[in-house]
Amino acid sequence: MQKTSARLLALLSLLQARRDWPGALLAQRLDISPRTVRRDVDRLRELGYPVVAFKGPDGGYRLDAGAELPPLLFDDEQAVALAVALQSAAGSGAGTEEAAARALTTVRQVMPAHLRHRIDALRITAIEQPDTATDAVAGGVLVTLGAAVHAQEVLRFDYATPGLTEDEPGDGPGGRRAASPPRRAEPHHLVTRAGRWYLVAWDLDRDDWRTFRVDRITPRIPTGPRFARRELPGGADVAAFVAGRFRGTDGSGEWPCRGEVILDLPAGVVSRHIRDGLVEALGPDRCRLALGSWSWSGLASVIGRFDADIEVVGPPELREAFAHLARRYAAAAQPAPAAHEARGGGGESAP
Repeated sequence: MQKTSARLLALLSLLQARRDWPGALLAQRLDISPRTVRRDVDRLRELGYPVVAFKGPDGGYRLDAGAELPPLLFDDEQAVALAVALQSAAGSGAGTEEAAARALTTVRQVMPAHLRHRIDALRITAIEQPDTATDAVAGGVLVTLGAAVHAQEVLRFDYATPGLTEDEPGDGPGGRRAASPPRRAEPHHLVTRAGRWYLVAWDLDRDDWRTFRVDRITPRIPTGPRFARRELPGGADVAAFVAGRFRGTDGSGEWPCRGEVILDLPAGVVSRHIRDGLVEALGPDRCRLALGSWSWSGLASVIGRFDADIEVVGPPELREAFAHLARRYAAAAQPAPAAHEARGGGGESAP
């Protein structure tokens, strides 16, 4: 009985994963005969699941949707994945924290006891959550943007300027800021990065690619005409394009500043703290590090995190950045004038 129950659960999981399943492929995936597949399908129908058969060269089965569909079943891996996804919603910036919590409660109620226990034992704390006062995105906005991306329709929207509202003083009539015309863009991708949502789109007014923060977008309805999908610069995928934009480049994915140093540390130690760089072992306690950043000072400060002697290989700009930071840090290490006065009692400066 346990073997049959496990097999039925696996069959139902497969039927939920895709619309049409050829009978022969189901038999192969479950490692059973086509006759056993037919019997198991009949058992699911007896349990109330609307499994229908379709004819043709690859005749098989599909799970139809219906108002009387019994509660969905999850295997152990699916239950864990669902719990992780719903509990991680707090760090998504999508403004769905309460809805995700209610969804997890609803799903939990229809699960077998052993799966409920697994979910109850899995508690996730999302850290580095976005500031809900400024970064939260309404679920309706995400749905609207996603629909425009899917339908390939021009999007019109208002885009908020950081630190400035329509009610603040400006150059418009009566000394108030004039309302900006709506932006027009061809939305291509909706992405999330570090708990914040972005829309990658072709800006029709600026004739260039732009990455818009979704929490600053107020869509205007209706959307515009359909458009032909464009290719990102250099044929890059959306992940590489967005990463490149955050690096201050044109989307090529390369940092504007790249340098190379030698550190008196094992390569294994350095590589654990480098996400986007190349580490080459030069010995048991010595390695070469090639790294990039948005500025030379930024690159020098990142390398300076390692508690080790540094030998700059190049370029000269990186060496100059280290010298600049050295002067700045040396000045910062000097006691403040107020501290001298407090210690001297008479306000005299140190020699």
